[in-house]
Amino acid sequence: MATLRPAAAAARPAASRLFCPSRPRASFPTPSLRAATTAGVRFKSGPYGYTQAKALVYSKYGEPSDVLHLHTHSISPSLPSSSVLLRTLAAPINPADVNTIQGTYGAKPTFSPLLGTPEPSAVGGNEGCFEVVSVGSSVSTLKKGDWVVPATTGFGSWRTHVLVEDERGLIRVDKEGLSAVQVATVSVNPSSAYRMLRDYVDLIGLSVEGYNKGRASGGAWFIQNGANSGVGRAAVQLGKLWGLRSINVVRARESKEETERLKEELKELGATVVVTEEEFLERGFAARMREEWTDGGREEVMLGLNCVGGQSASQLAKCLGEGGTMVTYGAMSKKPVALPTGLLIFKDLRFRGFWLSRWANADKEGKRRTIQEILGLVREGKFRESPVQELKWEWETEEKVLKEAVQGTLQGFRPGKGVFVFGET
Repeated sequence: MATLRPAAAAARPAASRLFCPSRPRASFPTPSLRAATTAGVRFKSGPYGYTQAKALVYSKYGEPSDVLHLHTHSISPSLPSSSVLLRTLAAPINPADVNTIQGTYGAKPTFSPLLGTPEPSAVGGNEGCFEVVSVGSSVSTLKKGDWVVPATTGFGSWRTHVLVEDERGLIRVDKEGLSAVQVATVSVNPSSAYRMLRDYVDLIGLSVEGYNKGRASGGAWFIQNGANSGVGRAAVQLGKLWGLRSINVVRARESKEETERLKEELKELGATVVVTEEEFLERGFAARMREEWTDGGREEVMLGLNCVGGQSASQLAKCLGEGGTMVTYGAMSKKPVALPTGLLIFKDLRFRGFWLSRWANADKEGKRRTIQEILGLVREGKFRESPVQELKWEWETEEKVLKEAVQGTLQGFRPGKGVFVFGET
């Protein structure tokens, strides 16, 4: 398995507002000296051509605002023959990234001394879009200027530059017609939605079967909570493209008008039905679903996507048809999934868990194909990325600002997912 590691070069810690909508420029970093001892000072030219870099690192678990630190280090211009030097263009802040820092995520990072931190550390972030700055002499599949995404998880993307030991640890993407933010945000949420819609229940096959037997007025149904999340929005769009119909549950907003706008927004993306959590949790919702949308229950809902847990997950299970499958990929309510025994015995339901990291690390070629297909849809204007809040990361950006951006991911309603967009670094 290809490994991804920062350069084992000498480094020094350095001390170092953000919300800027501009996109990153596809420029190349100028080689520089080792880190200066004065915060915010960077020498862009000098002997030996070292690349000066910064990374948001942590050496112990805890809240991001408490344990993250901005560390400056240098990368040698003498690359090992199989290595690739990358400059980061954009890197999202996902909830799983925060959970990893807190020590509550399923995968644990490797704390390493290679960046020259006072204590062994890990770099935050898992997803991103990177530009190739230079390659080693034996690298044959990449060249300067190419855009890439990590082939495996645990990459550590919250940094200005990274030296990757093996080109096989990267997936090259065709950047034509795409922004760095679109590429940076494809690997987690859209890929999760794609795999869950395709890998557990053959909804497309059920759609064809229904049409052939003349018993369906549309494509197969799926139901999901957390429908306004990045995964939820992706599932709505992919489902629509594949001829599927969806029942989508969202949290009500502060006003009725805001809630109605959200419902209409999801319907514009392709949602068939959108209801609030309050509507969904009403005692008679399953009967309402059968009467209003699924032809008296003759068009059974065979797939449910759960990222909430608790009472919402129980209600989701009650909406599934006989032999249906509920896939759990999150627990936003922080409450366990409690299932009535009767659903298991009398409806023969299946309950599965989806963890993107397991799939991505086990099937790198599948990850490449999935990413390329989704980006093709983006390029054609058939798939829209979820709203994002671009967080500008310049060389002078202070540690405090970056830490606050990560910590803010844990707050309530947000205008979009936070994404670090790198400028002059």
